[in-house]
Amino acid sequence: MLTVLSPAKSLDYESPLTTKKFSEPRLLDHSAELVATLAAKSPDEIGDLMSISSELAETNFERYQSWERPFTTQNARPALLSFSGDVYLGMDAPNTFSERDFTHAQKTIRILSGLYGVLRPLDLMQPYRLEMGSRLANGRGRDLYAFWGDIVTDQLIEDLEASPGSPALVNLASNEYFGSVNPDRLGARIVTPVFLDAKFGGEPKIVSFFAKRARGAMAGWMVQERVKSVKALRHFDGMGYAFDEDRSAGDRLVFVRHDGTMASPTAG
Repeated sequence: MLTVLSPAKSLDYESPLTTKKFSEPRLLDHSAELVATLAAKSPDEIGDLMSISSELAETNFERYQSWERPFTTQNARPALLSFSGDVYLGMDAPNTFSERDFTHAQKTIRILSGLYGVLRPLDLMQPYRLEMGSRLANGRGRDLYAFWGDIVTDQLIEDLEASPGSPALVNLASNEYFGSVNPDRLGARIVTPVFLDAKFGGEPKIVSFFAKRARGAMAGWMVQERVKSVKALRHFDGMGYAFDEDRSAGDRLVFVRHDGTMASPTAG
């Protein structure tokens, strides 16, 4: 069973690493092609492409100018310890994963990326910003979906075949990133957990901030509990969420949290 996540805009290249393990991204030739396209753009063009401030545009301009191979622990960092957005704060891998957990995560978690296509947790990653939905014209088409084509799907098919447990993919990624996957070609059961919050007795709904944290918490729980079946996902109770059978249907697994069980926004 394989779990897919989205990357994060927030990065951490300062905190101490909590594992010495690392691997090399497998689609770097494709990444290098994208970097060549991005490196030819001015800071203003990058700002327009990504709809970011001039300061952020300059930062990312410099990142693409300095991007180089080979990747080493001197110029890159394992992906799971590089992203620091809500999903990754919810997972809290730096503080909770053992060496064996990192090894298991390498087999069962994949991070979809606009620049790197598919990342394993221990794949070294140089800092970047490139959302999958970016309209970056390239030699393969008008955007990144055209650029990656079936490459992401083919890599996930290979990884699914090698992953432990049932032949299923747990989709904890956003629609933007999962849009790079061709479900029909994947040839596997796709399970999508959904996290809802009920406030003041009202109808439960998705609260983006909490849902992102919950996706990370579930991904981390799956690693640490060595979850290998879709049925076992129903036992997830992190952050006060509980499986709601009535609201679930087929492979859409709904988890609901009510006021009395809500964790603090800063909880990991």
